[in-house]
Amino acid sequence: MTILTIVLQSLLIAYYLFSGTAKMIGAKYWADMFEHLHLPQWFLKVTGLVQLAGAAVLIAGYWYTGLVAWAGVWLGVTMLVASLVHIRTKDPIGKTAPALFFAVLNIALILANASQMLQPFA
Repeated sequence: MTILTIVLQSLLIAYYLFSGTAKMIGAKYWADMFEHLHLPQWFLKVTGLVQLAGAAVLIAGYWYTGLVAWAGVWLGVTMLVASLVHIRTKDPIGKTAPALFFAVLNIALILANASQMLQPFA
């Protein structure tokens, strides 16, 4: 694992812990965002749980490096779907960009760790 990978992994952990927790507690910003996106409020908790699970796997990736790319896939797909939902509701690029940005960061994490995907517990 390179220093760049560890820094990227750490930044993603911080973001997904913060974002996932905010969704789980039903923070007003996220509740309003999901309403704007025409998503049910129960899906807010599901999304928060998905993000917290991804963050947990990223944390485990410090010890089991093969898990990092799998967490990147899990969270990358989540953020790509989030991007598509923003596009579906015809949000401006300013509202869609954060989801796209985190999708790209997850893709970078996958590419940096792809060689270890077949050995998740090595």
